[in-house]
Amino acid sequence: MEGAMKMKSRMLSMGCCPTTVTVNVLLHGFCKLGRIEEALIFIQEELSKGFAPDKFTFNALVNGLCKAGHVEHALETMDVMLQEGYDPDVITYNSLISGLCKSGEIEEAMAVLKQMIQRDCLPNMVTYNAVISTLCTKNKFDEAMELARGLTLKGLLPDVYTFNSLISSLCKAGDLDIAMELFEEMKKNECAPNVFTYNILIDHLCAIRRLNKALGLLKEMEANGCARTVVTYNTLIAGLCRNMRIEDAEDMFDQMEEQGISRNLVTYNTLIDGLCKSKRLDEATELMDQMIMEGLKPNKLTYNSLLTYYCKEGNIQKAADIVQMMSSNGCEADLVTYGTLISGLCKAGRVQVACKLLRSIQMKGMIPTPKAYNPVIQALFKQRRTREAVRLFREMITKGEPPDAITYKIVFRGLCLGGGPIREAIDFLFEMTEHGFVPEFSSFSMLAEGLLALGMEDTLPRVMDPIMKNAGFADSEVAMVVGFLKIQKFHDALTTFGNLLNSKRPGKFHR
Repeated sequence: MEGAMKMKSRMLSMGCCPTTVTVNVLLHGFCKLGRIEEALIFIQEELSKGFAPDKFTFNALVNGLCKAGHVEHALETMDVMLQEGYDPDVITYNSLISGLCKSGEIEEAMAVLKQMIQRDCLPNMVTYNAVISTLCTKNKFDEAMELARGLTLKGLLPDVYTFNSLISSLCKAGDLDIAMELFEEMKKNECAPNVFTYNILIDHLCAIRRLNKALGLLKEMEANGCARTVVTYNTLIAGLCRNMRIEDAEDMFDQMEEQGISRNLVTYNTLIDGLCKSKRLDEATELMDQMIMEGLKPNKLTYNSLLTYYCKEGNIQKAADIVQMMSSNGCEADLVTYGTLISGLCKAGRVQVACKLLRSIQMKGMIPTPKAYNPVIQALFKQRRTREAVRLFREMITKGEPPDAITYKIVFRGLCLGGGPIREAIDFLFEMTEHGFVPEFSSFSMLAEGLLALGMEDTLPRVMDPIMKNAGFADSEVAMVVGFLKIQKFHDALTTFGNLLNSKRPGKFHR
């Protein structure tokens, strides 16, 4: 751009006046490079010298302003354009509509589209695709579909970008069957799916474990001459690994080499993780060596997969070696790494070492997450070190990330099982519910049985009430439980309460 401006200066020094084309080309250059402020200064200077802007000038400015996110200024520029006697064309409107869509202002974009039609400027597929894509992003699928269905009446045919927006929106909404129907309609309309179409569908088919259908689409891609990418293969390898079809994932990995598709870090990490979860550690380690030979550097995800395996197997020495290897290779351990190692240490009964590691994390300036604290707190409760466990929980509140649902579950269960003062468990239950958490019934029943054994039946309604509120009990359900309590049918009350609590989120400890 600097060279172009020097050329303009040279023209002037030789007595050659820049033409409208010269000014417009330079203005377009500034706008294309995103240097909108310089573009505005430049055009102001030229206007002061008597330059008369034309439609190309206005279109370049509108487009540049929209790309820079200054859509309001672009709309003002279009008003000036009209005042100067130039009618905005499809390029002007497409720039504005695209800019509004990128800003998420879909209602304003629709208003400009309406204005465009009223001024007899026919929108094209670029116009409609921008609007349809944004409607899909805003979860306004019905409006997007209505607009797409009406294209044929306007003499336009939906293209691959139209279908991709609609199919992607349906997949994200969980309507994969309808997305597949639209995919078939796309092919019937002789609109060839591209790699993005196939990748969207393969990704969502893998997510819901319809792997054979996903593999069928891979074959269809090959038959239709649609080039498969590393993303296609990575998606399938991940899906196969998630479903423990490791041999098929390895076949897909080998197929990539046959197809001349370079494997990347994601490819290797996915398969290494799958092999670790299948307890095929030697092959996972060999794959990491192969990865290094191919010029790829293992990252935290690579090492964490191996670390998780060793921790689950109780091989703490090997796990520590992995952390050491990470450090020596310039890959600093993160909170996930330390959390995994702490969990492994606790499972192996080495709680003191886990506590020291937790302290070292804090000394490094890291803020430990619940995944780092929870295993230590749980291990301390199992060793009947209740006071230390509660103290660590209190420390977590002040020095770590806020406790999560699992933390509260561990502490409440530990207090109920610990044989300590029942008042402490009751107070913690109130604290827990105040933070929006609800205990599991299996833990609560221990507290309730303790209250009944101590003749503290009158406390039951008080401890049940916040749980019923947080768990979303209906008025009729609350009335049923309270009714049993009033007539002192405490075990019936607990059974009913337990069944209702478990039905809210079966098998889950929830918030």
